[in-house]
Amino acid sequence: MDAFADTLGRVGAWFGQNKYLSAIKNAFQNFMPATITGAVGVLWTNVLVNSSTGLGKLWSPIMALEVLNPIFSAMQYATISCITIGVTMLIASEIAEANGETGSYPAVLGFILWMMVTPTSFTAGSLSTTVTSTGGNNVSVSLADLFNSKGVAAALAKAAKATLPAGDKLKADAAKGITIDSFGYSGILSNYTAATGLFTGLIVAIVGMEIYNAFRKNDALKIKMPEQVPPGVAKAFEVLIPTALTAIVVGAIGLVVQLATGAELNALIYNLVQKPLGQVIGGNIVALSFMYIIIMLFWCVGIHGNNMLAAIKEPILRPLLYENTAAYTAGKEPPNVFNLTMCQGFAEWGGSGVTLGLVFAILLFSRREDNRTIAGISLVPGLFNINETMTFGLPLVLNPILDIPFIFAPVITLIIGYILTISGFCPKVVLEVPWTMPPVIFMFVATGGKIMGAVSQLIVIAVSTLVYIPFLLAYERTQNKQSAAE
Repeated sequence: MDAFADTLGRVGAWFGQNKYLSAIKNAFQNFMPATITGAVGVLWTNVLVNSSTGLGKLWSPIMALEVLNPIFSAMQYATISCITIGVTMLIASEIAEANGETGSYPAVLGFILWMMVTPTSFTAGSLSTTVTSTGGNNVSVSLADLFNSKGVAAALAKAAKATLPAGDKLKADAAKGITIDSFGYSGILSNYTAATGLFTGLIVAIVGMEIYNAFRKNDALKIKMPEQVPPGVAKAFEVLIPTALTAIVVGAIGLVVQLATGAELNALIYNLVQKPLGQVIGGNIVALSFMYIIIMLFWCVGIHGNNMLAAIKEPILRPLLYENTAAYTAGKEPPNVFNLTMCQGFAEWGGSGVTLGLVFAILLFSRREDNRTIAGISLVPGLFNINETMTFGLPLVLNPILDIPFIFAPVITLIIGYILTISGFCPKVVLEVPWTMPPVIFMFVATGGKIMGAVSQLIVIAVSTLVYIPFLLAYERTQNKQSAAE
């Protein structure tokens, strides 16, 4: 056991000291207030003040507040739909700090480098819009198709023939409402600023800031100013050449990639890295179960497992959450069963190891006063998903009996959550909520105010309690024998 703990300790130390993983973890944690703010905007416009899908459908007086909807729509766009910009700037700042540079300029440079590889102009023919078929499938028609076909109806028919499965067809009025304005856009497309561009932002921020750091440390590239020049001005000139050279190098990398592959860097990284990882890990119950086993093994030796794997878990699962949020906001079916908040709601409620179930098991079945005291102290923190008093007080660390359910209870509840979701019993999770939000309320909000989300979390709470009970009783028998021997 000691050798195993030492091995995990060394692995944990490596994770904690790796500047790239730490930068990614810290960036997502620092951006979390913004994404939760964006979730408030989504709740307002989709759950509360909405006459089609929200409270406004049941209670029309609330629609008097609809005049405020543009504020909350902008709140969602500025946070969730622009997450790549924020996270890229934060990672650039973290990498620069790890390299010994302070101040706000590295964040600005991170944004500049990301812009160097982000398309900002498009030919009109590449623009497209979508219509929905009777079977709920989306059919995309490009502006170029309208010019190459005999009108909108012919273009839609051609696109539907190439897209829709047998038996599905377009709605009779599909062509109505499609005008030249349907193909408009402004600014940088959200394909790049939203979650689909996250991995590009991560890679550009890390690689770009390391290139910049190499140039910055080269004294031959520094413009030296006289001593009487203010320090701020002198520092600006000092990094002028490194900044320009870094922008040129990053821009050249993007151009070479596009010339060599025919795809711009954002699309290439999304299709080759982000999308496959989301499918292999984020869309795979076996892979996610294995990840949670690893997380809990770290916890078993006293290492914060979630922190250790945050730099891996967040970039994969968070984009899946924001894809669901975007679909929900647009009134479409969310595409992903798994995402960051879904995993928190089914495998991390009450703290890592879903230990609130153990607290309930102790309060219901324990006959030992010491265990009941610890459970009583742990109850209120556990309701806010804080479980250190239970983890280190009972303890669960290096506890060979209770570590079995500690490791596998979250896996079991995650699998049950998966089954409830794919069966349609539990709505898909579409919103990010604060991790300290109490269970039941957590899933009610995360599913967009759906009562079955709350019911689903109640089910896994009951299951986790049942999982812990036999191991608790076995542990207390061991405690009683030890007490008798003393």
